Amino acid sequence: MRSQTALRHVLTHLITPLLMCLGMGLAYMGAFVTPEPHHLPVAVVGSGPGSKVLAQTVEDQAGAALDVRTVPTRAAAVELLKSRDITGAYVPGGRAPEVVVATAGSDMGALAVQKVFTPLAERQGVPLKVTDVAAPVGDDPTGQGLFFLLVAVSIGSYASVAALGAAGAALPMRVRALLTLGVSAVVGGIGALLAGPVFHLAHHSLGALFGMAWLYSAGILFLGVGLHTFLKRWTTLAMMVLFVMLNFTTSGGLYRPELQNGFFGSLHAFWNGAGFVEGLRALLYFDGDGLARALWTLAGWLVLGLAAVAVAAVRERAATGPAADRKAEARTGARAAEQTEAQAEVRAGERADEEADEEAEEAVGV
Repeated sequence: MRSQTALRHVLTHLITPLLMCLGMGLAYMGAFVTPEPHHLPVAVVGSGPGSKVLAQTVEDQAGAALDVRTVPTRAAAVELLKSRDITGAYVPGGRAPEVVVATAGSDMGALAVQKVFTPLAERQGVPLKVTDVAAPVGDDPTGQGLFFLLVAVSIGSYASVAALGAAGAALPMRVRALLTLGVSAVVGGIGALLAGPVFHLAHHSLGALFGMAWLYSAGILFLGVGLHTFLKRWTTLAMMVLFVMLNFTTSGGLYRPELQNGFFGSLHAFWNGAGFVEGLRALLYFDGDGLARALWTLAGWLVLGLAAVAVAAVRERAATGPAADRKAEARTGARAAEQTEAQAEVRAGERADEEADEEAEEAVGV
């Protein structure tokens, strides 16, 4: 009987890693394996009939892959690039046609634009000039370092939920909330340290970067601590789904939403990882254009996390009274009669199961 119980216990705990395996495969392969343009916004520079015909021709040939507009001047196209309303612009020219891109906004998007317009220059028999109006820093030539910063800060945040939720379960919620605030500051500090002095991804605005990392981390941690009251050992799986499977794939750190299918592209509009990455891009490369929206996204997730903690605190307070009554009754019963050996073994087994649950959750979380 005891061996059957132990086997059932092991099989139950295997559900989480197997679901993680399935979920990670579906998320990462679904989001990254076949990147293709979907309504990728580009522009053709020119105001004459020839420019309009060219734009319409390119859009007809591309179908749903491109959204092509015309802009009157190259300067107007550059402004649209810096506000990230378009991914690239084609400037026709008899001897020197040009593609204007902003690789800091999306290195893969810039490559996709070049691939679209290179055949036009080839048909003219002239080389295509490529101009980058917002290049990443030399220490991060592809601009993807911000994505890996997102990975580091995310893992530090959701893995800490196991310690704050499971190991800290005996602490009052207000104490856990204060610890959560402190841990998120430490995680944000580590992120700023990595982005600044260690890898030099950020050559300026390091203090603002720290603030964004703190805000992002706090949203994850507060939500995780709140959910742990209800989900217990399933919290790790929930955090993996929310902040790895759906978060990394929709952040735009590797592929912008225009290069992904509709599901992952749509989540980019409001998911917290996308807010973090796009906010850092706006801060570091685009003079703050789009930063306010990113901050509102991160603030919204923090509010959601605080709400989860508040609901969890109410739930725990409601459960404290009956639990205290049961404990008092148990003490009275203990004075009246000694507990049987069988009852002691059952309680010991339950304590062992609880400890195993916590250990497994912490191991999987890290």
